[in-house]
Amino acid sequence: MDKVNKMDKIVMPVGYENFEEVRRSGRYYVDKTEILYELVQNEGNKVTLFTRPRRFGKTLTMRMMESFFALGRDSRELFQGLSVMRHEQFCREWMNQFPVIFVTFKDVAHLTFSQAYGCLRAMIADVCKEFAFLEKSDRVNEADRMIFHNLMFECGNETHVENSLKILTRMLWSHFKKPVILFIDEYDVPAAEAQEHGYYKEMLMVIRNMFCAALKTNDYLKFAVVTGCLRISKESIFTGVNHFVSYSVLDDEFCDSFGFTEKEAEELLQQGGLIKHAGQMKEWYDGYMFGSREIYCPWDVVSYVSKLLKNPGSRPKNYWVNTSSNSIIRSFINHQEWNVNDKFEILLNGGTMIQHVSDELTYDQLHDSEDNLWSVLLMTGYLTKTMRLPPGENLTEIKIPNQEIMGIFRQSVTAWFYDSLDMGKARELIQAFWAGEADRTAELISDFLFETISYYDYHEDFYHAFLAGILKAGGCLADSNREQGLGRTDIAVRDRKNRRAAVIEIKRAKSREAMEHACMEGMEQILTKEYGKGLTQEYRCVLYYGMAFFQKTCRAAVMEIKRQPCL
Repeated sequence: MDKVNKMDKIVMPVGYENFEEVRRSGRYYVDKTEILYELVQNEGNKVTLFTRPRRFGKTLTMRMMESFFALGRDSRELFQGLSVMRHEQFCREWMNQFPVIFVTFKDVAHLTFSQAYGCLRAMIADVCKEFAFLEKSDRVNEADRMIFHNLMFECGNETHVENSLKILTRMLWSHFKKPVILFIDEYDVPAAEAQEHGYYKEMLMVIRNMFCAALKTNDYLKFAVVTGCLRISKESIFTGVNHFVSYSVLDDEFCDSFGFTEKEAEELLQQGGLIKHAGQMKEWYDGYMFGSREIYCPWDVVSYVSKLLKNPGSRPKNYWVNTSSNSIIRSFINHQEWNVNDKFEILLNGGTMIQHVSDELTYDQLHDSEDNLWSVLLMTGYLTKTMRLPPGENLTEIKIPNQEIMGIFRQSVTAWFYDSLDMGKARELIQAFWAGEADRTAELISDFLFETISYYDYHEDFYHAFLAGILKAGGCLADSNREQGLGRTDIAVRDRKNRRAAVIEIKRAKSREAMEHACMEGMEQILTKEYGKGLTQEYRCVLYYGMAFFQKTCRAAVMEIKRQPCL
């Protein structure tokens, strides 16, 4: 923990990705500066790629690196008290000693290639504007100066754009007579967006040419660090780049450089006087296994602590879901030919699976095999590995990491089921339901259960939500847990047009043989607690349904209460 930031009331850096802003504003900073020393002194790679899920602090760490190395800045005060300052000789040799280029590809995204390419040109122009002094430098090559001018005003041709980072490193070297450090953040966003919108080959060619020019045999480059969510195969983007090393969530090296360790998360809670929330924090936001270290998602931790500081009674919630469309889960479920429903049920009920995974993929092949998509879910943080399976043959035991991601899966699965609901069968169910055909109603509900992906290990809450959702999808007005008679009924259904209503009490049976008794138990509860009392005074016909569920089978008993004949 950064001793400088110990204050009476800590201030969380929610939404802050600029290291210098965080430090100057006195916001809480979890010290990740040891990566600087490890990267240069222990590894010494020419090109390093870090892949981590979104919202794990990649940009903040890259901005921290920029601040440390960048020539022309005085960063000693910003790093005072942080881990890297213990390496005095290293700091003297490297702190603020090299020209640095920081470029992010996060906004190079659009619906068409021409629009995305325009975003790329604008991004390059912004980078050039940060070094506008080079246009007037008498140390740079005249031809480079002309290209630089065109790039800065978004007039450069495709060749200029593809060579822009190489040209900029050469100009900085000419001006300062020092090699350049290059940071490329979110490098895979253009490829991901291009694949989604159908212009992958065109964008891949541009990015590949740009990276090869900047990273392959670039004599003006000291070293480069690249970050993203997925490692795109070397043959696709990093072709011919020598001394290229990649570190993913599977690797032990730098495993705690992104995200918070349990010690760091608990120290944060301790500083805020919130240590009693450690259990909730762990259940919701821990569980990611990077290398051999268990890691918390920093975005979630910071967001939740910020809430707790304002309202100590705040409950954990899903902060990660709003940072992406989570479409990868939906695309996975839609591949019904892979028959992944059973595997999803295992995961949704807290189980694990053993799968072939790879940390080297290409975006245009993500949907080519089931193994590829499991790999994507692992690399992007929707799944995590366990430590029970020894390495070998790319086999990895995987699971859902925590309650937050479990909620994302459940929402995605629920949305998929209702979007793909057979409306003809749903209408048939509603017709049988109002006709009081208990056996046919139970049969159709069982059919729907076999078509969906179940979770909660078939608890009553699952059946309750499942049935209410189908009834609503079929056009019924269904209320859950509404006060009725002497208690709260599971589901009350109203059909005002036809002056009819229904009360449903759901029971989970312990075996198939116990289902009939469970139905009668539900019916007895409706009668004893007078759930239909108000409805029988208002509606001409009220149906009492006792429903029992065992795994994916439903059984129903019905009683009809008439004030007048049903319409």
